[in-house]
Amino acid sequence: MSLYLTEAARIGGGVLMAVYALLSFLVFIYRTEKKRMVFYVLQAITMVLIQFCLFMQMLIKTGDMRYMFFFAFQAIVLIATIVMHKLIYPDGNMLIMNNICLLLMVSMAILTRLSGNRAIRQFIVVALSLILALCIPAIVHRLTFLRDIWWIYATVGIAMLAFVLILGRAVNGSNINYSVGGLSFQPSEFVKILFVFFVAASLAKAEKLTQILGICVLAALHVIILVFSRDLGAGLIYYVVFFFMLYIARDRLEYLFICAVMGTMACLLAYRMFTHVRTRVAAFIDPWSKIDGAGYQVAQSLFGISVGGPFGLGLYGGAPDAIPFAEQDFIFSAICEELGIVFAVSLLAICLSTCLMMLWVSERIRDPFYRTLCSGFAVVYIFQVFLTVGGGVKFIPLTGVTLPLVSYGGSSVLSTIIMFGIFQGAVLIRADEHRDAARRLKHRLIKDKNRPSSETDDEDTDAEEFSDEEE
Repeated sequence: MSLYLTEAARIGGGVLMAVYALLSFLVFIYRTEKKRMVFYVLQAITMVLIQFCLFMQMLIKTGDMRYMFFFAFQAIVLIATIVMHKLIYPDGNMLIMNNICLLLMVSMAILTRLSGNRAIRQFIVVALSLILALCIPAIVHRLTFLRDIWWIYATVGIAMLAFVLILGRAVNGSNINYSVGGLSFQPSEFVKILFVFFVAASLAKAEKLTQILGICVLAALHVIILVFSRDLGAGLIYYVVFFFMLYIARDRLEYLFICAVMGTMACLLAYRMFTHVRTRVAAFIDPWSKIDGAGYQVAQSLFGISVGGPFGLGLYGGAPDAIPFAEQDFIFSAICEELGIVFAVSLLAICLSTCLMMLWVSERIRDPFYRTLCSGFAVVYIFQVFLTVGGGVKFIPLTGVTLPLVSYGGSSVLSTIIMFGIFQGAVLIRADEHRDAARRLKHRLIKDKNRPSSETDDEDTDAEEFSDEEE
């Protein structure tokens, strides 16, 4: 009987994950949150069923009833977060909240399988972060001066990175961590948020080429410090995010061309300067000839992905812990091995829907600062997903970047949830813009119903924006 239950939970988890991913894209059929609500409710139900399937596998394999208590507690916390967010912020974007909770749920399941103690520590950070996330949108919504203090973002960000460069604790050869009172955190994860704020605020005010060049110099200083800290993965994220934000803010393709050329030159320079970069490139080119050394992680990752099959070996059915740092750098490989390719691809689809929703919202924000800010966060998120998954499947060399909200790491989880909380604040600002456009349109219609068409450009703009949403 237990075998049938295990198989049903294993296959059911993959199928339900695919259903959830499909619902994540079906929400784009409608423009309003009200019309999307049926999909959001179905997502919440599917989410609980997925979690039940995952923890049922662990319960059957181990016979430990504590797994079900852990499952129940997580389900209560995550569903309560979704409900509270909807009650506090009725104008907020529910797809983002649902996807956050789904990714956190998957993280808790796979981390519980890999390391129970780490899963508990991660869940404590998650619970505190979700509480903080309920406060952040209101703060962002009310603080109107955020677009005016770009120099503070740059100064604090550079100072924090320089501080870690000098006094930070070396981890695997990189000065990326700093410890306070026995607690270790990674400042570059939080500076990443300040960096996006700095770029968005400064570009919103820049009018001359000399001003843009000055912004480039300050952005380059962030990246240079990260390079000296040997945190090349974070440096690459900062670099790519800056140029994409520059392109989005100025809409000039030559910026992307310059980014590609300079990025290629920087990669070649890093290859010559750093031994560990050459080691990772060699492992990427041919991990099999170096399987006893530098290629071991990549080879084991590919083994795990290949043996998983469509629906995986089931939790505790494989050996994902054979990969060093599986819960951090290779969490996607562990998911493929024990939860299956269907589950893993659906997870990537959910990450993509999250990015698309952020870009969809950003395109509908009139304020250039918040429009660029949301676009920057979308690029940060999806590019980090690309680096993590690409390294695990041997599409690109390893970068040592975590999968947002899924991999183990308190700093990564906290900073990502803060980032999404800031995005929800921008969603509230967009809702205000929509209501203002509706009031202006109504006022114009009442004032003059017979205005000539040549004089109705502003009215047409307001009407177009208002047609995107319900009044």
